Amino acid sequence: MKKKLKDELKSAWKVFEMREARFYKKLANDRVQCTACNRFCSIDKNQTGFCRVRKNIDGKLYSLVYNKTLTMTADPIEKKPLYHFMPGTLCNSISTYGCNFSCPFCQNHDISQDFLEEDIAKVPETTPEQIVQNTLERGLEGIAYTYVEPTVFIEYALDIMKLAHKEHLYNVWVSNGYMSKFALKELVRYLDGANIDLKGDASFYKKLCGNADVDFVKESIKFLHKKKVHVEVTNLLIPGYNDSKAQIKEIVSFIASLDKKIPLHFSRFFPHYKMLSTPITPIETLREAYEIAKTAGLQYVYLGNVPEAQHTYCPKCQNVVIERIGYEITLIALDEKGRCKYCNYNLGIKVK
Repeated sequence: MKKKLKDELKSAWKVFEMREARFYKKLANDRVQCTACNRFCSIDKNQTGFCRVRKNIDGKLYSLVYNKTLTMTADPIEKKPLYHFMPGTLCNSISTYGCNFSCPFCQNHDISQDFLEEDIAKVPETTPEQIVQNTLERGLEGIAYTYVEPTVFIEYALDIMKLAHKEHLYNVWVSNGYMSKFALKELVRYLDGANIDLKGDASFYKKLCGNADVDFVKESIKFLHKKKVHVEVTNLLIPGYNDSKAQIKEIVSFIASLDKKIPLHFSRFFPHYKMLSTPITPIETLREAYEIAKTAGLQYVYLGNVPEAQHTYCPKCQNVVIERIGYEITLIALDEKGRCKYCNYNLGIKVK
């Protein structure tokens, strides 16, 4: 009897520590459906969804990672990568456990996939107020929700974002773009910028991202752009998986159909996690992708993980307006409205 009582108290304390989710609905027989992302997981009692950080406890959905940030790292905004949003500024990068994808090439698999529930419980609590205060005290100019998919900790993120805006800090997401329409409608109230991964075609998402649907990602990009959130797109080119001319052209065509000013980043793949036998992306593939995008009329194309195609050129006068060496800015020839100082062309770059 004592053991049973002790277990019940332990369970009650665990619920007290966690935060009930905002994005879910109750189903019959104590089941719940999470509505944070487009998986819409139907979750049995005492089980978690795909991301493993949103749990059904007695017919209610709880976030296991509310107040459980793993990082508060000062990063250049260019590292996200965001090249046309507040260049030269530093942001406070926060993250926690979990992801709604299961990519075998994940750079942060130790916190996105390879964790246990007890690992989450060991993380000291950091409240939204403490994160914002930490950001202000360190003189950082914004907060980035990054390293894992922010959608899985959306309640925590939104509470931080609201406070950040009150203190005139910017909010940016580094995301796979798989958030639901319900989440998006809340996000755009506080989201200033986002880099969305557009990983490949429909087949790529089915095979490598846990049977995901690329159309949801495209819809998120469209929605954010329509709502005037600053959007940049990244495509990691993986040899043999998403690096054919046809696949590259599909992504380029989609971006061009929305807005040729949307920055597109092609990144070089390096063997990692479960894809150690996959070769490094040849530099020729990156250069070819760059040329395909420029030929299609995209004004701003960049290469990642290589020391090429880093600078921003004015499309009108062709002068360098932002010069980058790694993540360091050595020149910004922009006025306070993001226009070229040489010819007054509006590049659509948000500056301080």
